[in-house]
Amino acid sequence: MFVRTYAGALVGIDAVTVTVEVNITGGGLGLYLVGLPDNAVKESEQRIRAAFENSGERMSGKKIVVNLAPADLRKEGSGFDLPIAVGILAAMGRIDAEAVADTMFVGELSLDGSVKSVRGVLPLAVRARSEGLRRLVLPAGNAAEAAVVEGIDAVGVTTLAEVIACLNGEAEIVPAKPAEGEPFEAAASRYAEDFADVKGQTHVKRALEIAAAGGHNVIMIGSPGSGKTMLARRLPTILPPLTREEALETTKIHSVAGGTGLTGGLMTRRPFRAPHHLASQVAVVGGGQSPRPGEVSLAHNGVLFLDELPEFGRSVLEVLRQPLEEKKVVVSRAKYSVEYPANFTLVAAMNPCPCGYYNHPTKECTCSPGSVHRYMSRISGPLMDRIDLHVEVTPVAPQELSAAAPGERSAAVRERVIRAREVQAARFRGMEGVYTNSMMNSAMLHEYCRLDAASALLLERAMERLSLSARAYDRILKVARTIADLAQRGDIVQADIAEAINYRSLDRGNWGR
Repeated sequence: MFVRTYAGALVGIDAVTVTVEVNITGGGLGLYLVGLPDNAVKESEQRIRAAFENSGERMSGKKIVVNLAPADLRKEGSGFDLPIAVGILAAMGRIDAEAVADTMFVGELSLDGSVKSVRGVLPLAVRARSEGLRRLVLPAGNAAEAAVVEGIDAVGVTTLAEVIACLNGEAEIVPAKPAEGEPFEAAASRYAEDFADVKGQTHVKRALEIAAAGGHNVIMIGSPGSGKTMLARRLPTILPPLTREEALETTKIHSVAGGTGLTGGLMTRRPFRAPHHLASQVAVVGGGQSPRPGEVSLAHNGVLFLDELPEFGRSVLEVLRQPLEEKKVVVSRAKYSVEYPANFTLVAAMNPCPCGYYNHPTKECTCSPGSVHRYMSRISGPLMDRIDLHVEVTPVAPQELSAAAPGERSAAVRERVIRAREVQAARFRGMEGVYTNSMMNSAMLHEYCRLDAASALLLERAMERLSLSARAYDRILKVARTIADLAQRGDIVQADIAEAINYRSLDRGNWGR
């Protein structure tokens, strides 16, 4: 008997439909699995046989051929256990074949017949809906995650026996609903941290506000304990709340990476990723034998924080250059090529020297002559060029720390950021892939960043004195455009250019000399 049902395979953060074809004939013995399966899929035969036995079923003694189509797409992971098992049972007549014809299945089988959770069910649910399928049968632990996709029933199951009973109409399983919580709009703006917690550091807060408004990358350089990490962790609190489209895309990435797990539901807060400086190149940009998103993609629509920037490997830092420019990562290997989105705001922090106290107002630097320059040189010029805002973080005076008056709250700063983003949304309406000032190309700079004579002369002198590159020139214009947007000005004025130039402190010749 021939039966057809459906599964799904992950390609990047999306899924493709895999047709599971099962044919049982009398000529021969054994189970034959074809369709470019990897080792985990090939091993499903032993898991399925044990699950059948412990669920009161018996594998057919005839020849069983299972084809996973399309045959030229590599099938990876243990999520094919359940669709293969269901296809075999339907071909054996133990399950109504019509019940599996409009259903996608995903799940790993334990030897005792229970169904274990897998990663990447959200893209599978989106794909099943686009294919016009009626329902998705999946592990109960993943059901709430898939339930956020409207238009398809997410049926959560715990055992193979439960699947059989449900498909035969002997038991009814109510489709899962999204995990309940506070309303999406409220949750998207609720954070434990707040800018009001930070004493002093007005100029750094201003730089982070500009970064949030225009999507600019920022590096903070200062002595230990000056508040760099504290400030960086509060940047997501002033970013505009996630839209539902952004939340769905972000959740898909974390689902593919296996990060949402049993929590389910859409992510409501912008991600904040802070990998350790010992993280490998694959961990940061993605890939591996079974490709998964890296930290730059897990930070998509959020913040990637690199603390102790010079301590990261040179190769790790250099691979950031492509995602910083193109807002995506293309991982190409001999057996695959996948693309992951990586539209994040980079926040980097570093000490000014190995001992940490170069240019400190009260403590003396103990570093030898030239060591400061060598320390700073660990960050390449091309990477530094791609960071728009360079901010010096100085220690807060004791009297400021003891001040009782709290600083400005994140909600107030966020309102200004949202208004600036609305100006940019109107400016770039109809331009695909451009949402913030940091994403403007050369043609857009000529159109939206026109300077008067005084501003142009100021920028020209700064280029000569600081020996800035052409990329730094463009970055200054983009930052100035954002400063004007925050002030709700249509034109860039000389003060905007002056402030933008001031955020190129690491381009000055006095650092490390």
